[in-house]
Amino acid sequence: VQLQASGGGLVQTGGSLRLSCAASGFTLDDYTIAWFRQAPGWGREGISQISSSGSNTYYLDSVKGRFTISRDNAKNTVYLQMNSLRPEDTAVYYCAAARRQYVFGTIFPLDDYVYWGQGTLVTVSS
Repeated sequence: VQLQASGGGLVQTGGSLRLSCAASGFTLDDYTIAWFRQAPGWGREGISQISSSGSNTYYLDSVKGRFTISRDNAKNTVYLQMNSLRPEDTAVYYCAAARRQYVFGTIFPLDDYVYWGQGTLVTVSS
């Protein structure tokens, strides 16, 4: 059972990246999926979440309007499209899966996520 996050890299301010979170060993469509990020010296921050059906989403205010979360259950993959990137978006980005169903509200407590990806580094240069 594994989540594999990919798609990070170095981009200039204003640029775009698309992160992918692919599952192996289990089916993602039963799970709520979230993206977290952790900048050096900071705790892990939940930035976006999507329900198992894809009909409900959450965004942290600082990424709202710039980031879009989506999922393709047929490909067992969740995406995070990141546009208008800023230097403060620089962090390691992680995806995580929770069995708990998301309907509304904010990110779940970290302990609710049962599977975590290994992280992918996003660096935004000024």
